[in-house]
Amino acid sequence: MKTYIYSSLLGLGLMLAACNMEKDPIGLLMPDQISDSPSEATLTSAVNSTYEPLRNTTGFLGDGSWTRGLFIRPDFVMEDIAGGDMNKKWVSDGDQAWMDEVGRFSFTADNPAFNGLWTYAFEGVSRANLAIDKLGNPETVQQAGVSQDLARRMLGEVLFLRAYYYFELVTNFGDVPLLTKPLTDFDEAYEVAVRVPKEQIWQQINADLQQAAQLIPDTRRAAENEPWRVSWGAVLALEAKVALFNEQWQEVLTKIDRLQQKGYFNLNSNYFDSFSNSKKFNDREVIFAYNHTQGTLPKNGNGIGSLLGWGFLAPTDDFVASFEPNDPRLDYTVNVADRLVYKLMGELNAANRGNGDSPTNKILIRWADVLLWKAEAYLETGDYQQAIRLINEVRARARNTSTVTGGTAPSGTLPDRNLQVTDPAIIKAWLMQERRAELGFEHHRFSDLRRWGVAEQVLKAMGKNFNPNHYLYPVPQREIDLSGGTITQNSGY
Repeated sequence: MKTYIYSSLLGLGLMLAACNMEKDPIGLLMPDQISDSPSEATLTSAVNSTYEPLRNTTGFLGDGSWTRGLFIRPDFVMEDIAGGDMNKKWVSDGDQAWMDEVGRFSFTADNPAFNGLWTYAFEGVSRANLAIDKLGNPETVQQAGVSQDLARRMLGEVLFLRAYYYFELVTNFGDVPLLTKPLTDFDEAYEVAVRVPKEQIWQQINADLQQAAQLIPDTRRAAENEPWRVSWGAVLALEAKVALFNEQWQEVLTKIDRLQQKGYFNLNSNYFDSFSNSKKFNDREVIFAYNHTQGTLPKNGNGIGSLLGWGFLAPTDDFVASFEPNDPRLDYTVNVADRLVYKLMGELNAANRGNGDSPTNKILIRWADVLLWKAEAYLETGDYQQAIRLINEVRARARNTSTVTGGTAPSGTLPDRNLQVTDPAIIKAWLMQERRAELGFEHHRFSDLRRWGVAEQVLKAMGKNFNPNHYLYPVPQREIDLSGGTITQNSGY
């Protein structure tokens, strides 16, 4: 039986020092359980555990430390707060000052946000590698009594998830260590404790997604009774997003065209349906989401509710002012007067403010986002009318959405953009405006500003101390220290 070097935190350095092994999250299936007694249940559990590092459940990893960025997944800090859409709190105070440091770009490599995201993502990679190792072994699959169709689908799921976690790592940190198998001894751990060029990471992401697309059934849902599982459409969408971030514009169009022809997804008639708890997995727009559930042991609820109850996560004035007059999306995102962030609570009331076990899903990919990727690809390839048409499609849904009070938006709200405009700078400005309004508080803003190359211009105009080195975040200092310096730091930190 193999002994795996495995930690619940698997931020690389922690694998290299046996004295730093952390307690495992409740419910985590460990490698020896699969090796000793493989069954359909144990393999399914290994796959399911690979989804878990996506969630917002509080205290999920290790000791759930605020000071190590592990109390809750910190992607909202590194995207919405850093991107200027979100303040840490409605009333400024010294609580969790590290979040403010990210927002001001006055951070160091010791900031908990970076350790948190690195740890969550590498924990996901570690779990994916374990599941891939087992599902890719025909003998293990046969011994477990798992059908070939189920084994193929589950292998596709974890390949997608490994690609997703590496997408987070490469876009935030650039060069990162590459792990593609469980580590069985400390020599192997030391060998991989080195950053590889980001081009290799992108190649691995693409390879994983290409394989996943061949394994997951070409249906709207991979499993009708478990709609939260990675679907074929989610794989195609992530392939398109990878192409987008690498400016492979024709590939973006090809992937989205292929997905669009299936008709699996379209815009909901009402903007809030993607976020409403009453519509979970019953809408047509959400492509991939983490399924938070309430009242389970171990807990699997959305811990964002706790933060909202403590006064966290408020819109910046700049974000609120960026919306066009009467745009219904602003009020569905946040009720400024009552300090309610509807989009993160899944309700148009205060029911989940303070509920750390709320059932609100975490939306990771939805169709409006995909349509705006396609609009951007059309813009970059010179097909301006097609780009504008897609922007207008998203705007039309927004203006036709009933208001939060049940009324209709006034005449003239969000008028169509002029199809005759051929100035790419104007169209790009329209696209940037549309993404901010449509996707606010969904953890995309800072990544958008970076890939557009406008982060310095936009964030300095907001008074932030953004410098060119901030286009990549620092590698967590903890990882560098624990690796003995074999993991190096990004320039400027």
